Amino acid sequence: MNLRRDVFQAIADPTRRAILLLVATQSLTAGAIASNFDTARPTVSKHLQILTECELLKQEQTGREIYYHINAKNMKAIADFIEPFRRMWDDRFNKLEEIMKNYLPKK
Repeated sequence: MNLRRDVFQAIADPTRRAILLLVATQSLTAGAIASNFDTARPTVSKHLQILTECELLKQEQTGREIYYHINAKNMKAIADFIEPFRRMWDDRFNKLEEIMKNYLPKK
């Protein structure tokens, strides 16, 4: 049974978000990624597996090493989904700021 994981459940985990930040600028091996965390290496490997299954990370084998790098196309799809919500909240905060400026006493 091939179970595809939900991308938003994957990025809900803070460790997986930290992994995505680590590999956003450079490809890293599992060992290099794991060295940034105070958890067991198998735990980091499980996070890598989930991110790979969600196609947020890609694997590339170079010799005996497997390097993980970001899948920019799928990260952009997440950003595109979130963008309308970001704009909505940005607009709401701007309106709140305007209201507060008008009702707070001026110095």
